[in-house]
Amino acid sequence: MTKERTNDDYVIEFIKAFKAVEEEMEPYKEHRRDLKKNYVENGYLTKDELRFAVKAYRMIKSDDDFDHLTAIYKNISGKIGI
Repeated sequence: MTKERTNDDYVIEFIKAFKAVEEEMEPYKEHRRDLKKNYVENGYLTKDELRFAVKAYRMIKSDDDFDHLTAIYKNISGKIGI
């Protein structure tokens, strides 16, 4: 007789698979940290410039509309009190 899998079984399976992927990604994350550190230490870019470069990359990658984002930013920047 075949045992039906429960939701808990799927959660456990997912967590194990997720953990394995996280472990595989760690060397790449370390390389990314080293890359950023290298650019700052060599004076190529500041931490702020790196942060904005990463934001620009992510916006381009996700095909965000920069003009729309700018319009929203201008519209709310003085109104939210942050």
